[in-house]
Amino acid sequence: MTRTLRDQQRYPAQHAGRDESAPPPAVGFAYDRHTWKEVVHLLANLPMALIGWAYVVVMVVLGLGLSITVIGLPLLAAGLLGTRQLGKLERARARALLGVRIEEPTPIPASPSKHGGFFSWLWTSLKDPVAWRNVLYEFVRLPWGILTFAVTLVSLIVAWPVLGFIARGLGNVDRMMARALLSPSDELERRIAELESDRGVVVDTAAADLRRIERDLHDGAQARLVALAMGLGLAKEKVLEDPEAAAAMVDEAHGEVKLALQELRDLARGIHPAVLTDRGLDAALSSVASRCTVPVKVAVDLPARPAPAIEGIAYFTVSELLQNVSKHSRARGASAEVWRAGDRLLIQVEDDGVGGARLDGGSGMAGLAERLGAVDGLLVLESPAGGPTVVTAELPWRDRGPQD
Repeated sequence: MTRTLRDQQRYPAQHAGRDESAPPPAVGFAYDRHTWKEVVHLLANLPMALIGWAYVVVMVVLGLGLSITVIGLPLLAAGLLGTRQLGKLERARARALLGVRIEEPTPIPASPSKHGGFFSWLWTSLKDPVAWRNVLYEFVRLPWGILTFAVTLVSLIVAWPVLGFIARGLGNVDRMMARALLSPSDELERRIAELESDRGVVVDTAAADLRRIERDLHDGAQARLVALAMGLGLAKEKVLEDPEAAAAMVDEAHGEVKLALQELRDLARGIHPAVLTDRGLDAALSSVASRCTVPVKVAVDLPARPAPAIEGIAYFTVSELLQNVSKHSRARGASAEVWRAGDRLLIQVEDDGVGGARLDGGSGMAGLAERLGAVDGLLVLESPAGGPTVVTAELPWRDRGPQD
């Protein structure tokens, strides 16, 4: 994370109008505010360590001692939540007095009634690594707090010329201890943030797909079926009075049925094509390529079929990329390749069009990259002006289960 570095204050060697032969200022007043903050922090270590040590000892003794009873484990879980607050206080103190900026860990659910109920909350609290590192921090702080308080106080009284060096050395140890035990796990926090973001993308994508399906049904097949019902009703009324007009209406209704069936097939293909389920990616992508406005060469080299979810994502990825080729590329030819490399499924779609595609260019690339990222996938776009455009996508490979 980028941090703003503040310039340290400099003390002038001479004051305007001061006599050159006058003695220099006392050494004790030459310490800058950072040194005095370190001194205050070191002196405050003892009372803070006493409070923290007493809390965790009581919490651990009571919680573990009563763990054979009903209230033991909930008491221990509540105590661990309290150590998170102690850690938050220590991070604030280190930030204010030592200049150490430590990121706050991700909070865990504080209410037993949410996120899986009481037992889920209890288990999450008991295995919370942040809280247990805070417990360890408070345990080791007591002897360290006694040492730093005694050394700093003695130095302040009898060794003040070297107080700055002593405070800086002890303060650096405090900084290392705070970073080691009060910092969240970088990898764990990063993964949690990624999963939270991916979950949001998946939810938004699913909601958008449902709205699209509803809109297509309402504006397409449903409207045609309503018109069909009205036409058949009129034909029923005229079948005796005007058989020829009734026959024309039935013929028109027959055409509407065909159109409605075609729209339903297209909609079903957009949800999950039957050819993909029955014959796999090779046949499904060949079908997509046949509908593209430019000639497309399809090459699928897979030792086996991947899991249905991965297979479906790969299909719709190629389908959307080929739609972009049809709409925006002005290409004369394109290719789509799918193969497996280790534990990844690789997709590459290339065209010889005008190029200039971007992830933020409004061609759906950004949304496609987000959807791939939601399943630990990756999208790489190379599209210089003048072409060619090469889009490479990666998906995690998962084997099909017996039920698939």
